[in-house]
Amino acid sequence: MSGSERVVVVGAGVSGLTTAVVLAESGMRVHVIADELPGVTSLAAGAMWGPYLVEPKDKVDQWSRHSLEVFRSLAGESTPGVRLTSGIEASRTAESPPDWATTLPGFRPADPAELPAGFSSGYRFTAPLIDMPMYLDYLQRRLREAGGTTEQRRLSSFADAGPASAMVNCTGLGAGALIFDPGLRPIRGQHVIVANPGLTDFFSEDTGLSPDLLCIYPHGDTVVLGGTAIDGKGSLEADEKAATGIVARCTEVEPRLADAEILDHRVGARPTRDAVRVEVSRQPDGTPLVHNYGHGGAGVTLSWGCAFEVQQLVVGL
Repeated sequence: MSGSERVVVVGAGVSGLTTAVVLAESGMRVHVIADELPGVTSLAAGAMWGPYLVEPKDKVDQWSRHSLEVFRSLAGESTPGVRLTSGIEASRTAESPPDWATTLPGFRPADPAELPAGFSSGYRFTAPLIDMPMYLDYLQRRLREAGGTTEQRRLSSFADAGPASAMVNCTGLGAGALIFDPGLRPIRGQHVIVANPGLTDFFSEDTGLSPDLLCIYPHGDTVVLGGTAIDGKGSLEADEKAATGIVARCTEVEPRLADAEILDHRVGARPTRDAVRVEVSRQPDGTPLVHNYGHGGAGVTLSWGCAFEVQQLVVGL
């Protein structure tokens, strides 16, 4: 496909906006259509790089490594919302670190004195930490500078997007209705945003498949506290009981959070399926439809790698 042809990207979460940027900067005429600009679930993300609980592993490794290199470059350029941050991921049992963590800068086992009470193991490393509201604003500006356009409206079908040489499906959970994907399900996540009492390092717990997560992600004047992972639930209303539990878990680990002012509650529904879908299908009229959804809680981690693969697929049409 030639660069002068029109490509419509549907969806404006981190996957949709990143994909639109990559396509537009490659010379294509890109138009983004979304019912939310930017997407609410992406706004609610923590968000730290890390390929957690997402398949297929070989492709995830490739996509996440590509994204890691881009985020490192963006941090080096002082991109709004992107920085490399040191911290600890810990476990209450003797868990081995995942393969991806051992290759990160500064990786080492945590000293026992560094671990909060109740934790038996952990490791320290440095990884990209993303302030999502600021970062999504940056992606929208970068898209405009590349000549991309946006339109806020809800589609009942991809045909409603109008004529295009190709379309890209970055609709997250919306894909379940637009293309009927019964394997797609929500996993509800909630974070509490508090004023930063002076924290600079992140902390997260390896909680496995538990619905109660524990993460502390400092972003300058604020800290994102998490979280939850309620499988099958897609409500975006803040749950006060869940918020109280989040603050209590985080305060037990970091007592300086006890009196931190609560500034906001952010809720999203992670679009989850057995495997991330990045592939080409065809609309009934023959228009190519490139899918890029189902990233679960790893949308940020996979964003640049998946966007690059989508660009390669579009070029090859």
